[in-house]
Amino acid sequence: MQLTPLICVQDVPASSRWYQRLLGARSGHGGDEYERLNDADGRLVLQLHRWDAGHDHGPLGDPAQPPGNGVLLWFELPDFDAAAARAEAMAVKVVRPRHWSENGNWELWLRDPDGYAVVLTSALPA
Repeated sequence: MQLTPLICVQDVPASSRWYQRLLGARSGHGGDEYERLNDADGRLVLQLHRWDAGHDHGPLGDPAQPPGNGVLLWFELPDFDAAAARAEAMAVKVVRPRHWSENGNWELWLRDPDGYAVVLTSALPA
């Protein structure tokens, strides 16, 4: 089983570029209304959807509400140090600086351009 979250964003191409740079991900779809981001192995890791794009299913959320209230996008990365360096170079908003977690791995908590909470982590111990 693989979880592939979908978040609603204001600007799909801009969010796609932000996540691609931060995560080292690649576009798997492209477009102004919907995007699929894949990791280096081609696995889908995140979907981006424009708030007001209805497609066949209608709106997916209310842009007047805070984005992702209570949801954290948690990315366990094999290249955590490189991702943390990219985050610093991007001057992203840091919520919790790089720290060693009680789970035995490194974490860095951020906000994406739409305000979603993003957590970068090193590999969890086995």
